[in-house]
Amino acid sequence: MIEFLSKGGILVGPILLCSVLALAIFLERLVRFARVRIRGLGLVKTIAQYVRNGEYNQALELAKASSSPMGRILADATEVLDQDRETLETVIVHSTEEEVRELSRYIQALATIGNIAPLLGLLGTVLGMIKAFMVIQQMGGKVNAAVLAGGIWEAMLTTALGLAVALPTIVAHSYLVARVDRYEAQLHDGTVTFIKAVGKRS
Repeated sequence: MIEFLSKGGILVGPILLCSVLALAIFLERLVRFARVRIRGLGLVKTIAQYVRNGEYNQALELAKASSSPMGRILADATEVLDQDRETLETVIVHSTEEEVRELSRYIQALATIGNIAPLLGLLGTVLGMIKAFMVIQQMGGKVNAAVLAGGIWEAMLTTALGLAVALPTIVAHSYLVARVDRYEAQLHDGTVTFIKAVGKRS
């Protein structure tokens, strides 16, 4: 296999590096998501009940103890409950964006790899074809079909390799983006419920 890939030229290395990076990012995000517990409406309702009863310290302690994205957002929100509603909403929006940004870390890199890999493959093919035609020119055009075909398939190897890396990378990127979108929707639903609930404080 190594000997086979080595015939693809110098760009095989960068393409394989792209595949390793893509796999590492995908596995890292999967592990990260496996540890994420959004802790949605149940946590929101409990903390909101504390807030409605004026038990701010208990609400803050519970939010911090949850060690979840929702808990951290509600902890930030609870700390500014004595301020106006606009400030509360601003803090919630900012905290939510921070959590989503953390969940989205490295995912854009997958999209970049998915775009770069086939281009590297195409570049490798172009360079390979140039090399093949240079050989034909040096031989004065006297080249048999076997030699010509060998040069062409070696040149096209990088395109196939680039596509083989790009396709699963794009699928992985779409999957992770969908996961983040789902988490973001849960956070949004929770914060809206919290804002409505604390608006009913006695």
